[in-house]
Amino acid sequence: MQKAMNISYEIGNKLYLNITNKCPCACTFCIRQNGDGAYGSDPLWLEHQPTADEVIENLKTRQLDSYEEIIFCGYGEPTCELDILKTAAKYIRSMTKTPIRLNTNGLSDLINKRETPAEFEGLVDIISISLNASDAEAYAAVTRPSFKDVNCFEEMLSFAKRVKNYVPSVMLTVVDIIGEEEIARSQAVADKAGIALRVRPYEA
Repeated sequence: MQKAMNISYEIGNKLYLNITNKCPCACTFCIRQNGDGAYGSDPLWLEHQPTADEVIENLKTRQLDSYEEIIFCGYGEPTCELDILKTAAKYIRSMTKTPIRLNTNGLSDLINKRETPAEFEGLVDIISISLNASDAEAYAAVTRPSFKDVNCFEEMLSFAKRVKNYVPSVMLTVVDIIGEEEIARSQAVADKAGIALRVRPYEA
């Protein structure tokens, strides 16, 4: 039985783009470990890695002007397929003024082995970066990144600080299950970086 190719899915009045299942992290709270979809969506495991053309063909089936927001966020880290993300974002930009958001782990530079913040200029309106914890040790324990001998926590924060120069709105996020004390410490990290913090509900 083939896996569904749900490249896009709707939650409320927002359109989510599931452009890859690749991810360098194995977060302890990731919804991928608890099911096949997100917030009641159809399964998000992809039959194969879609091409940019396949993503755009899927977007052509959607009324892009009808959405409150279009979000790169699926069962993988969107920046693992940065060229596809950029091509799709350019297409969306050419068709609608609907705001474009990227939900990311902030490890794009490590994933793509180059500095990437400037590549998002003009393509996305909002970048939401998973902070996940208030220090490097806790971050590594929670996100379990595949990059070894690298301080991924500092890499993520560095990306967040630099991408602010190219994207109108940047935020850091944590899930509410980490507890009030850790949320407070995370808020201090965000404040020091000069970036807003959003506490998001955990989806079991």
